[in-house]
Amino acid sequence: MQASIRIGSSAAVQYLLRIGDTALIQAQRLGEWSGHAPALEEDIALSNMALDLVGQARAVLTRAGALDGAGHDEDQLAFLREERDYRNVTLVELPRGDFAVTSLRNTMMATFFKLLWERLRESTDAELAAIAGKAVKEARYHQQHAADWVVRLGDGTEESRRRMERALQDLWPYVTELFAADAVDREAAAPGLGPAWSELEPAWREEIDAILAEASLAAPVATPFLSTGKQGVHSEHLGYVLAEMQHLQRAYPGGAW
Repeated sequence: MQASIRIGSSAAVQYLLRIGDTALIQAQRLGEWSGHAPALEEDIALSNMALDLVGQARAVLTRAGALDGAGHDEDQLAFLREERDYRNVTLVELPRGDFAVTSLRNTMMATFFKLLWERLRESTDAELAAIAGKAVKEARYHQQHAADWVVRLGDGTEESRRRMERALQDLWPYVTELFAADAVDREAAAPGLGPAWSELEPAWREEIDAILAEASLAAPVATPFLSTGKQGVHSEHLGYVLAEMQHLQRAYPGGAW
């Protein structure tokens, strides 16, 4: 069985892990729809979006490994860390849920990533800026596609609306973590590596509120709850995702086709 690796605690590395891990776990959840989506076209669309996110995760994790300097590549970072060393937000590790949950979460995360990639194009790290230049185009498509489904379901049948309202109630408490400020954000923002995620909140809420309004929905009232995935303290769901995702690499170290 392959042993786990550890990665450095510098703000720059941790900032990149938050981006790469969030994209990676979101990709895993979208990939669970492959062969199970409600329509063939949507099956292909969700699979393609998952692949886009895997590509973004690979690029960012590669950069994180380079900055860390320990010689770990993107595959090792993806498959050989312990759960507590992942820095994805809790929102993306929650169970796949029904199609309403997936559409809403995809809209939330695509909107967030679009705003983040737009800012990262101005990063003082030239490699990260180049990654962002490509990724922002993908995020824009993801947002448009997912938001169309939120509107269609929210303003659709009585059943589809009920499911969207339930998805909002279940997912909304985890939004706060996206924009919670901390030392990693501040230390990464100071040299211009990337924006503090809290800076993205006003634009994110404006765009999400507009989508919800078109769907005849409204955001729930905020609660004091704050999830802590960015700090490495995860829900019970991430362990199951990682067990499935890491099994092959752990069981057959260095395996290649």
